[in-house]
Amino acid sequence: MDDDGGGGGMIFLKLGGSLITRKYQPMAVRKQTLERIAEEIAQFVQESPDEQLLLGHGSGSFGHPLAAQYGTHLGAASAEDWRGFAEVWRAAQTLNRMVMDALHGAGVAALCFPPSATVICTGGEIDSYAFDPLLEALESGLVGVVYGDVAFDLGQGACIVSTERVFAALALVLMPERVLFAGVDEGVYADYPGRTQLMESFGEVDLERIQLEGAEDTDVTGGMQDKVLHALALASLLPEADVRIFSGKPAGTILTALKGEALGTHVLGDDA
Repeated sequence: MDDDGGGGGMIFLKLGGSLITRKYQPMAVRKQTLERIAEEIAQFVQESPDEQLLLGHGSGSFGHPLAAQYGTHLGAASAEDWRGFAEVWRAAQTLNRMVMDALHGAGVAALCFPPSATVICTGGEIDSYAFDPLLEALESGLVGVVYGDVAFDLGQGACIVSTERVFAALALVLMPERVLFAGVDEGVYADYPGRTQLMESFGEVDLERIQLEGAEDTDVTGGMQDKVLHALALASLLPEADVRIFSGKPAGTILTALKGEALGTHVLGDDA
């Protein structure tokens, strides 16, 4: 899809945890990658002032190891569980602070709205979302930021809320024209873990003929398989939206994707 130059659209962009952190090195950010991406976002915002942008990012090597250690995604009851909840919150917030510093360092006027302070879940699913301040920020021309975070859960005490779940909760409120998932893979492959057959498009029907389990090491939010399923769900919720999974590693790809260039794999909804 080429950018037609129209203004006023909404874009969701997720930066995968593996893209901005060193997956096998705890609490290690890819500083140069993050700063380069922030510069590309800044250029897009400057060149397309009428577009609205909701940016999300994963937790990568910051939150996932601790969440797995404490089992935060499974709930919380004991004092040790809640200590783990707070430790995971702190780790995710530490990465988010680095993301926000990079954005502001590049000149992006961005505000963060953490799920831990805005979302209540039941059974791991978002039950209520205080998103009005986020909507006001977007309407004011600011870039809104969300991220994979801990959340309070009325059923199991605590859970982990992925960026994909936040996007899904906001999809029918904000009605984005494009939903972009930037990771380290160039898109969805038909042959994991070989990664030789990149799929131009991917829909529900393709789930039966490809193997996703070897896509990447599973994290506490479900790994690549869960991310693809969430992308499919978003594509079904938003049949008019351009939903894509692509690599944000090469310089310039974040900017060109934001501008509307057809990168990676086009994710198709049920009716496509």
